[in-house]
Amino acid sequence: MAIPTDAAVLKNQTVLPRNTNQALGIGQFAIDFMSGKIGSPDASVLERTTMFHTDSVLCGISAVALNTNAPIILRAEAAEYPNAKGVPVFGSTAKVAAEKAIVANSNAVREWDSNGTNFGFNPQLGHTAGEFGHNDFYPVAVAAAQQQGRDGAYALRGMICIDEIRGRLAEVFSLKTYKIDHVVHGAIASAATYGAMMGATAEQIESAIGMTVAHYIPWRAIRAGKQLSDSKGASAAISTEVAVLSMMRSMRGFLGPRDIFRNPESMFRQFEKTNGDSPFDLVLSHSGSDFAVMGMHFKLGLYEHQSAGALQGVLTLIRENPQILEKPDAIKSINIVAYEPAFGIIGDPAKRDPKTRQSADHSMVYIVGTLLRKAIELAESTKSTKLGHCDNCYWKNLMLVPHDYAPDAIYNKKTRALMEKFSFTHGGPEYDRRYPDGIPTSLVIEMADGKKYDSGLVMYPAGHARNTTADLKGILTKKAENLGQLASDNAQPIIDRFNKIASLSAAELASLYDFQIANRGKYE
Repeated sequence: MAIPTDAAVLKNQTVLPRNTNQALGIGQFAIDFMSGKIGSPDASVLERTTMFHTDSVLCGISAVALNTNAPIILRAEAAEYPNAKGVPVFGSTAKVAAEKAIVANSNAVREWDSNGTNFGFNPQLGHTAGEFGHNDFYPVAVAAAQQQGRDGAYALRGMICIDEIRGRLAEVFSLKTYKIDHVVHGAIASAATYGAMMGATAEQIESAIGMTVAHYIPWRAIRAGKQLSDSKGASAAISTEVAVLSMMRSMRGFLGPRDIFRNPESMFRQFEKTNGDSPFDLVLSHSGSDFAVMGMHFKLGLYEHQSAGALQGVLTLIRENPQILEKPDAIKSINIVAYEPAFGIIGDPAKRDPKTRQSADHSMVYIVGTLLRKAIELAESTKSTKLGHCDNCYWKNLMLVPHDYAPDAIYNKKTRALMEKFSFTHGGPEYDRRYPDGIPTSLVIEMADGKKYDSGLVMYPAGHARNTTADLKGILTKKAENLGQLASDNAQPIIDRFNKIASLSAAELASLYDFQIANRGKYE
């Protein structure tokens, strides 16, 4: 696709070339899309976004039910900011300041690290920067729609807008390369979409994006170290809070930096030198089916997305070779061959002895070891090594859930014994070049008698956007049931209301979070 030299609205896309004011262009795109001046997403886009949203909310309310630390703290903080023009947090009707509800809800959504993921990969345009990102930002769209007295269809359109902006930025600029946290792209998208939904001008949105980028850049120190903290799960929420605050200030008349993507002192041009242009062209879809959200991936349980290939490999191996589970003590070694960045992030030797949930869900040996331990225990309890008839059954029966990361699970002796049998090999260029198109991983289980079971190369595990074999809806239904029963004694009506968000009236959207979240005690 040839990139025009001036900002252009094509049949299905808006193109913002690198030699234009892209912050202003993003603002105008968001306004035009949210107003309906442009934009007709296909039904498949609406359905996919709804699926991601429902999944994210169930992650969030189950984290609240189990009294996880950061979400409870931020919900308590939000309660200290009552505001009649505000919006509620999950499981409440009390209105609080919008930015406080957003930070609490976004943090809850992200707490388990189990909602959707993008890899920033668009080979059709040559936009393959490969930046991570997650569907953490939907509370922004819901809050704005509630504040404006709009319906569920408007909120859903806002979610699509957020995912489109942050997803396309992830395709053209790799923040992690420069040790900047990936949530910056989501913060920019949040500022733009919130502003557009609240009636801001393009200039005001440009100002807010400028403030967000100039004042609030989070480093990946948030998620570095042997034992990770609450900051890892709250990063997106905190950046979104300041993005929304920047938008509010801009609408009050505060003037932030202009043209931030071409600003010579901005983060973007400091890391990638140009002769005055932005470092990238930006192409944003407004109609049809080619939206960024269609290339995003589901997590089918609780695990770091980089481990999905290894999980698929283990599940396939034990399904095809149930004899592995007959004599689990005879497992001699398990070698995983992975790509960068998986090899460096979750294969890091520092992650071999996790002591916190945030570290355990970023430890390949813990994640895969726990899944294998669950398979062994299920085989023992059912007196059968056949745990289902297909991969879908194995995903459903062995799905990793919050309690698999509780303290007693982290120190489970059987899991720790299995973890000692793992080794890692970097697959080198042959594996690295296949990411982020897929999640190239292979796994070999060797038994004491020398027999080896090889998964072969796994590229598109279940949950991956390019997987065509898994029963995605069925597995997600099981995940919703697992998380829903943690959040409520009667979760199905809650799940149903989120699944039909596109048809909710303004009054129904206003009471979207009007349900009781169970208190399951302290997560342990």
